[in-house]
Amino acid sequence: MRSTFRVLFFLKRDKQKNNGNVPLFCRITIDKKEARFGMKFDVNPATWSVKAGRAIGRTSEVVELNSIIDQTKTALFNIYNDILLSEVNVTAEKVKNRFLGISTKEHNLLEHFVRHNEDVKKLIGISKSKATYQKYEVTRKHLTNFIKEKYNLTDISFKEINHLFLTDFEVYLLTSCGCNSNTTAKFMQFFKRIVIIAKNNGWIKIDPFANYKIRIKKVDRGYLSQEEVEAIMAKEFSTKRLEQVRDIFIFSCFSGLAYIDVKKLRKENIRTSFDGNLWIIGKREKTDVSFSIPLLDVPKKILEKYEGTLPENRILPVPSNQKMNAYLKEIGALCGIDKEISFHLARHTFATLTLSKGVSIESVSKMLGHTNIRTTQIYARITDSKISHDMNAFAGKVKSMSDKLAINQ
Repeated sequence: MRSTFRVLFFLKRDKQKNNGNVPLFCRITIDKKEARFGMKFDVNPATWSVKAGRAIGRTSEVVELNSIIDQTKTALFNIYNDILLSEVNVTAEKVKNRFLGISTKEHNLLEHFVRHNEDVKKLIGISKSKATYQKYEVTRKHLTNFIKEKYNLTDISFKEINHLFLTDFEVYLLTSCGCNSNTTAKFMQFFKRIVIIAKNNGWIKIDPFANYKIRIKKVDRGYLSQEEVEAIMAKEFSTKRLEQVRDIFIFSCFSGLAYIDVKKLRKENIRTSFDGNLWIIGKREKTDVSFSIPLLDVPKKILEKYEGTLPENRILPVPSNQKMNAYLKEIGALCGIDKEISFHLARHTFATLTLSKGVSIESVSKMLGHTNIRTTQIYARITDSKISHDMNAFAGKVKSMSDKLAINQ
């Protein structure tokens, strides 16, 4: 909606000079907010019409003054329209500063987002992961497209970002980008970090996220049951590619490693640890957090199967993530598993099975390389088989107590 714009010229009568003249001022009003400045002209109050907002008469002084008033008004209207076309918000202060030639350094969102992401890219492998950089980049690209579509601008000042901008961007992510609520929330979190940087640097005084709630919904992470894992393990495949993908997937089911961490594994990651047994030791690509996982018999057999067959000290023939997930869908169908199987499901399966078999949540958290145990708690679901097992054990312990129950027949 177009803002209301008014220009008024008036005399500052409380500043009357010794000769009786009064300084002339200009007042700009936009949406009831004002900015004023002196015209550097003194006017004889007797020649001034408050109603007309200009001098009355035909003297050369009056003609010159009215000409300057008209020129100023035209210039201000032109500046107003120019700002209206190029920026999200137009204010009286902006119009005044542009007219007076007062330059104000604008700190723009996308400009600083690009600079921030370049710094993050330089820190990959030092204090940042490639995945983090990619998430910042995707967030920046979504913001770029949103600002172009919504405002027809190539960038926007941090000062222009308000609560409405945030809610509009959220709607854009959910609709135009087809993001689910949690993915949208993640993008908003990355966006918020850039705004916090702006506030910490004093580029904005008010945090637009102050009254904006980012909500992450709890989701029930999928996993495979022990029976489903065993079905995949026992299945014989007619093609080598499916057999290899099955092996790598099962390796992750018994180690909890994410796709990129399995792909990066080399011989030096398999080491004899303090207990004399082989462990998988390394750092997560996503968080750079160390992990140490005892090498169980199943993944050990898989490593032995491919030992000495791969170049560059690789220990598993890992294809692209896209191919892995496509082949896993085939494997799920062939094994009669009615679940959406992706490689990351193996990590969820490892977490769920270890916790349900009595491994402490602290141990599972450390093996998964989580930075916060609350992340591990997402997997701490209680399965029906776990309830059955625990209650059978409990029933055995209290069996003798049933004989003491007095029941009248």
